[in-house]
Amino acid sequence: MQKTYESLNSIPNRYALLDDIEETLVFDSCQSLLLIDVVRFSDVSSNFGYEFGDQILLEIANRILFLFGDTVIFGRISGDTFGMVLSGIHHRRDLYQFYTHLIEHFKTPIQCEEHAFIVDFNVGATANPKQNTNVNAFFSLAEIALKQAKSNKFDNFQYTHELKNEESGRSLTLKADLKRALINQELEIYFQPKIELKSLVIVGAECLLRWNHPLDGLLFPGALIEAAESYNMMNELGYWTLEESIKASVYLSKVGLSIKLSVNMSPTQLYDLNFVSTLTALAKHYSFNLSLLELELTEDVALSNSVLVKKQLSDIRQLGVSIAIDDFGKGYSNLGYLRDIDIDCIKIDKSFVMGIDNNPVNKAIVEASQIIAKAANCELVAEGIENIQHLHILRELGVSTGQGFL
Repeated sequence: MQKTYESLNSIPNRYALLDDIEETLVFDSCQSLLLIDVVRFSDVSSNFGYEFGDQILLEIANRILFLFGDTVIFGRISGDTFGMVLSGIHHRRDLYQFYTHLIEHFKTPIQCEEHAFIVDFNVGATANPKQNTNVNAFFSLAEIALKQAKSNKFDNFQYTHELKNEESGRSLTLKADLKRALINQELEIYFQPKIELKSLVIVGAECLLRWNHPLDGLLFPGALIEAAESYNMMNELGYWTLEESIKASVYLSKVGLSIKLSVNMSPTQLYDLNFVSTLTALAKHYSFNLSLLELELTEDVALSNSVLVKKQLSDIRQLGVSIAIDDFGKGYSNLGYLRDIDIDCIKIDKSFVMGIDNNPVNKAIVEASQIIAKAANCELVAEGIENIQHLHILRELGVSTGQGFL
């Protein structure tokens, strides 16, 4: 009979799980570990209450157990993170198959009361080093992998098989380097074009922050964001990005490329009462037309739907700035927020576009997003266009704008 948990308290906690793993390693060190983090789960509890959130987490735990069988060692590491040990040494390809199996299964929404949620995960995976019986070393590998998965915008699965002692020291160094990086102009803006899919003409671009570190080379935002959060410098970093993007737009207009630039807006900026006045001052200082600026916010921020968020977004739009919802459809999509805030663009998450050529459900989600965008009187942009097949299908569906590696 399939085992199920009756409550979250009946699931082994972090310490019980570590004890179980330690006992297992004594008898057989050939084990693999997955740490499974529920993406943006805090929004569910904050918006619907902790009891409701606990029901969702319990359903998630029981579904995972159903998928992989009750022979696995399973536990709850923290509020929204689970751990699962599989017997045997599994290589990256094998563990990635477990991950895709998990993702595909959870595309079927979880129903709770009158709400439905599509769950997404960050997964850190590892195989225990040969003959290692140190449970902390084994567990640390998976934690490092999970940390990397959380910080990687393009891949929610990460695998680590080698414990590097310099990891923590390197992290501390990055934190110490951030203030110097701002002063020494080591931060850079990269531009990912937005393309009109029929003509392949560039109609806009998304501004992506990169750190050109003098020792470590080009760093993606993960390490940068982590350092900024540790130093409470997210606002400073956000305003630096905003100002550099405005300067870039002014330059592009001067050389004959007058396109709209999109900048990611951090939650700290959204709740910053000085944001609108700062944005106005920057526009005046650089003689910048704010209609050439689009601010992107993620669904979890829009989902908060507070009075302050509504007012802030309304004030921003009155300046002529466009508002876009990024990663649309990813995580917990309570679409009710679309009724309550005015937006100009929906950017459908890359996970639906990248599988559109072999998954009819993904195609249907893109079509449904078109209907929503039309009803909301806003633009639909497809993220994650990887190949010609994606382009052809999106053209056939009538999606006008996209971006991606292609």
